[in-house]
Amino acid sequence: MNGYKSKTLATWLAFLGGGLGLHRFYLHGLRDAWGWLWALVTFIGLQGLRRHLGIGQDDHAAWLLLPVLGFSLAGGALMALVYGLMPDEKWNAKYNPQGPAHESDWLTVMGVVLALLVGAGILMSAIALSAQRYFEYTARPDDYGNSVKLSQ
Repeated sequence: MNGYKSKTLATWLAFLGGGLGLHRFYLHGLRDAWGWLWALVTFIGLQGLRRHLGIGQDDHAAWLLLPVLGFSLAGGALMALVYGLMPDEKWNAKYNPQGPAHESDWLTVMGVVLALLVGAGILMSAIALSAQRYFEYTARPDDYGNSVKLSQ
């Protein structure tokens, strides 16, 4: 964790590459276990997208894995918000204790705004897809085409 750490760069890395853990690697180095775990979860979610595009929407594994991708990407956007909205004094105390101080600029603000817009959209999409697939999976039509719970 040596050297100057830019809050603006960390915000944009979390927004654009948060699913791959790029912000973690920038701030904590390549040995950061959480960064590698974040990337692994994203790659698992990408398998759901691959299955969905290849097999179709009737694939149950894709139903489970696609929201994982959405939550991972939304988590990256959330980290962009956390980094971008952190006060400069706190940022410098944590990441630049013995170096030049970082001052936020308009690029940081733009990263926060885009992370909020895109991250909220991704999160709502993942929640909606999860709920839709859950209710489709737990209901089946009866002889008359009406939806019936599986527990009946």
